[in-house]
Amino acid sequence: MNWDDRIGRRLRLKDLHTLQMVAQAGSMAKASQHLALSQPAISKAIADMEHMLGAPLLDRSARGVALTEHGRVLVERTRIIFDEVKQGIKEIEHLSDPAQGEVRIGTIEPVSAVLSGIICRITQRYPRISYHVTVGDTDMLVRMLRERALDVVLTRWHALTQADDLAAETLYRSTLAVMADKDHPLVARRRLALPDLMGEQWTLSPPDTFLGRVVADLFERRKLPLPRNTVTTTSIFMRLNLMAGSRFLSILPTTLLRHRSNKAWLREIRADVGDSSGPIAAITVKNRRGSGAVKLFQDASRAFCKEFRS
Repeated sequence: MNWDDRIGRRLRLKDLHTLQMVAQAGSMAKASQHLALSQPAISKAIADMEHMLGAPLLDRSARGVALTEHGRVLVERTRIIFDEVKQGIKEIEHLSDPAQGEVRIGTIEPVSAVLSGIICRITQRYPRISYHVTVGDTDMLVRMLRERALDVVLTRWHALTQADDLAAETLYRSTLAVMADKDHPLVARRRLALPDLMGEQWTLSPPDTFLGRVVADLFERRKLPLPRNTVTTTSIFMRLNLMAGSRFLSILPTTLLRHRSNKAWLREIRADVGDSSGPIAAITVKNRRGSGAVKLFQDASRAFCKEFRS
């Protein structure tokens, strides 16, 4: 029997789902409760898969179970299989009316105002589409995209982060700048440079995050270490609160200056940070067919950001 016959006749979606649940639960007993199956039935299903594949899928111990390297590979591929099945069901449901359904979007805080504008625009025309928005760091969002927990990610992107399995469509370009409260004494100064700001009070992203690495690169190009960071946080909202009415500085995208809530108090300090321009892109998984609602969202994003750029 060749592999096609073996997979078609003996590897069932139900058994793959069982393996996924066992891996998530970490024990046969917990998976049994979730799946409403007996532990012997679960054990047999996994043992049959291991026999067919000729490789162990689980490490069993008194503390529970964990995926082997073989099991991890199968579970990751299984996630893609189930995603394709769900996308197929959505396509069938929406063939008669593509202007409904859900779009799962990931974005970073600086892009949230642009995303809000896109959604406000599209809901006027397609009110039956709903949106689930996750705000976080780019690294986390891309991981969720690969796991098929998101349909599209809107974030800052550049060539160094390109990956063979992802597609990126640039929507607009964003620059970074040193920012502060309007009453900060440095706001009135001209011709500043990063070395002039090293002794100031800073709040920045963690250096192991996407934006943190971009900011670290700006200082590295000036042959400078990162300044002493008083508050390190991934939350741009927290950094803005720290800056409002105090002497904190931060490096943030200039698009934040266009947010309604920031216009009254947030200012750019005239400090040369070099070339900080980077594209804000819509990131998707290559060769993954999106639903009608996702395609309508992507069309609306292009149209809105074309106006945004101008």
